[in-house]
Amino acid sequence: MREILVAGGLALFVSLFGTPILIRFLAQRGYGQIIRDDGPQSHHTKRGTPTMGGLIIIAAAMFGYFFSHALTQVAVSASAILVIGLVCSLGFVGFLDDWLKVSRQRSLGLTGWQKIFGQGALAAIFAGLGIHFADQDGFTPVSLYLSTVRDTSLKLGTVVVVIWIVFMVIGTSNAVNLTDGLDGLATGASVMTFLAFILIGVWEFGQGCAVAPGLNCYEVRDPLDLAVLAAAFAGSCTGFLWWNASPAKIFMGDTGSLALGGALAGLAATLRTQVLLVPLGGLFVIITLSVIIQRLYFKISGGKRVFRMAPLQHHFELLGWGEVTIVLRFWIIAGLSVAIGLGLFYAQWVAK
Repeated sequence: MREILVAGGLALFVSLFGTPILIRFLAQRGYGQIIRDDGPQSHHTKRGTPTMGGLIIIAAAMFGYFFSHALTQVAVSASAILVIGLVCSLGFVGFLDDWLKVSRQRSLGLTGWQKIFGQGALAAIFAGLGIHFADQDGFTPVSLYLSTVRDTSLKLGTVVVVIWIVFMVIGTSNAVNLTDGLDGLATGASVMTFLAFILIGVWEFGQGCAVAPGLNCYEVRDPLDLAVLAAAFAGSCTGFLWWNASPAKIFMGDTGSLALGGALAGLAATLRTQVLLVPLGGLFVIITLSVIIQRLYFKISGGKRVFRMAPLQHHFELLGWGEVTIVLRFWIIAGLSVAIGLGLFYAQWVAK
């Protein structure tokens, strides 16, 4: 269990003290945020703020995870390595998008379809590899069964599992990307969700079939090591939030948002809590739905809008809410969503 504290603490330290170094590096080279002309006018004051902060989030999490294993002499797991591969590869897609924006000095990087294709291909590789690498008990990182708060009896099969994981990864990474519109909003919400995955991983380990065999045990390959990885991401996001909170000194960019979305989807898939990701990431779901509703209604109604602007946080900005007020209230929603998700997780174990 000490690996969780070590990983989280080291990631927090590296992110907290490494972020200002990255800020200076990016500022010296003029790698600043490009602001959309059709966004809220108040955001133009943020033009030039260093972006691509996701680099330090990923680096700090990797340092915390691997160094904690080096200190404790515990081997890394196949499940965690697969999630790390997904995170780093999605982070690279986001980095390409950010780099194109700052190099062209325009708010256009990769096209939407280019990003989706990259996300989908990487997610398919993750899912395809995840159904292999069985341990001595026959458990693979990714199950062939649909999971809610644990694996259900509904077997999906290889092809459907890959498609389902691709949908999860694309949906979650883009949801975090849409949420990353106000200082600290996506970072703080991500911290809460990663903390939930720490609790879930520890619980599944303590009630795992290898530790506590019985009708109510969990069949998950590496729950404790996935909790360590979740702690590393929680720590790195917390350290980054110190500098990303309003007024932000740095933005995570697509480098960070796509990587964090991949981490959340990867942890949900490997911890057998795929559908539970919906309530755990409730804020991300709500904000994504606001965009979908806005676009569908705009097409159906011939140009009318439900919200003044989507994503939802910008709607409240145009209503006159202050940025800090919106972020704090949305964090409350994120916290309540995590509480509901954890409640559903524990309630199922008690009722089974």
